[in-house]
Amino acid sequence: MPTAAKLFAALAFALVAAVAAHFYALDLPEGRSAGVLREVSALVGAVCGWIIMGRAAHRRPSRVEAMGTGIRTSLTIVVLVVLIFAIADMLERAIKGRYKTPLDAVLGVFEQAMVLAPPLAQPDILGVLLLGGLIGGALAHWAGRRWT
Repeated sequence: MPTAAKLFAALAFALVAAVAAHFYALDLPEGRSAGVLREVSALVGAVCGWIIMGRAAHRRPSRVEAMGTGIRTSLTIVVLVVLIFAIADMLERAIKGRYKTPLDAVLGVFEQAMVLAPPLAQPDILGVLLLGGLIGGALAHWAGRRWT
């Protein structure tokens, strides 16, 4: 059921994910395109904000619990976005015939995830994710208290 807390959480975490993806795209090596990174990240952020943070804010936790759930939501967004792009890369390579067995393709997902993940440890990206998670959690908590 739609609530103000879910709406605010979806919007907040879509913004957090898009900003984090923007900073990630700035650190990409030359010749590598960001493609739809920002859009996919924003979509995943909105869905995770609606489902994870919105549901938690609707249960009326304390502000601290809501902010903790906001950080969990940010980390979930990161894991899902990395997994989505690793799977997309694996499918692209599989179509080109670079894998001999299905197990090689599954292992290729994790290899690609290990390539995509290290740039996420940059201070600017971590700051956006952590601070955005805290603010998004507090905002969803406020909306849940205000309009419930």
